[in-house]
Amino acid sequence: MTLEEVRAGLRDARYVTTPRVETALFLALALEKPLLAEGPAGAGKTELGKVLASMLQTDLVRLQCYEGLDEARALYEWNYQKQLLRIEADRAERRGWEDVASHVFSREFLLERPLLAAITAPRRVVLLIDEIDKGDPEFEAFLLELLSDFQVSVPELGTIRARHRPAVVLTSNRTRDLSEALVRRCLHLFVDFPGAEKEAEIIALKVPDLDARLRAQMSRFVAGLRKLDLKKAPSIAETLDWARGLCALGVRELDAPTVRQTLSLVLKHEEDLRKAEGKVGALLKS
Repeated sequence: MTLEEVRAGLRDARYVTTPRVETALFLALALEKPLLAEGPAGAGKTELGKVLASMLQTDLVRLQCYEGLDEARALYEWNYQKQLLRIEADRAERRGWEDVASHVFSREFLLERPLLAAITAPRRVVLLIDEIDKGDPEFEAFLLELLSDFQVSVPELGTIRARHRPAVVLTSNRTRDLSEALVRRCLHLFVDFPGAEKEAEIIALKVPDLDARLRAQMSRFVAGLRKLDLKKAPSIAETLDWARGLCALGVRELDAPTVRQTLSLVLKHEEDLRKAEGKVGALLKS
């Protein structure tokens, strides 16, 4: 896939982008290296993985990271209930343990979790490892073998190598520093919130029925909100929810009463709402 094809693919997927994002995606594909997208929550990092799957016309395999995530939840588990049933059946037929073990520790009894599913997929897929910074450092260390060689070790079965090397996107909200070993294996991309003009483009693509003047007002207002010291800055998805809400209400122009009436679509914490309500007038003039 060429750089121009990446640009066209992003346009077709209705993803408003920048040359830096286009280049990073192209190089990740050309060099077959994982792409690490870092930036604030809600800036569109996860959407990159979804858009890439759409561009490549393939499946998206998503692993959502969280504290305590381990190999069993990310890679594979044995189907214990099915194994017990097979053991009972083999015992009834008086099979020896070697025969039983060869049956119950086979691929038939393996429950594939996202990482193994991406490696064993019959065609190239996009593997999205979402919010890697929420996982533990020990889990990062486990990922190194996968990201280096695209293979995993299952003690009972040996080494399983990727049939087709997946395209990998990792995202991080930067809640903690990632290990140098992990970062070194990836191409890096910082994804920030778009400026007011870019966000107006996104609104136009996703909520085309919204009045153009209102789009511009909204995007400037949200840009101003993100400059406040908020517990959680509005995400692009929340901006779009607000746009759809204003469209449903038949709003044609943003004014202070309308903002205060609908601000909970954008801000989800009470302390953020109280802080923003006192700034509505100033933000509307910005």
